[in-house]
Amino acid sequence: MKKIVALMAIFAAFAFAADGKTMIQAYSVIAAVVGLGLAALGGAIGMGHTAAATIAGTARNPGMGGKLMGTMFIALAMIEAQVIYALVLALIALYANPFLG
Repeated sequence: MKKIVALMAIFAAFAFAADGKTMIQAYSVIAAVVGLGLAALGGAIGMGHTAAATIAGTARNPGMGGKLMGTMFIALAMIEAQVIYALVLALIALYANPFLG
């Protein structure tokens, strides 16, 4: 994994090696894509675990199914909010980059 990240950084440096501003933009694009991908991966894993736990709880006690579903939807909204925060940070890094001065 370290080798892949190092190769991506090296190739981005050679591909966009015009000046410092272009380098910052290139690395911002790479950081936004990798960060958003990791956030989406983590959110998907969390949502899967939440749904599996809700289904297992409903199978054990069908009478609690409605309450478990309500709690699950609140948990899913909180998980999705974290992914949306990562999206906002990625968009800031792409379009309103604070490192460009």
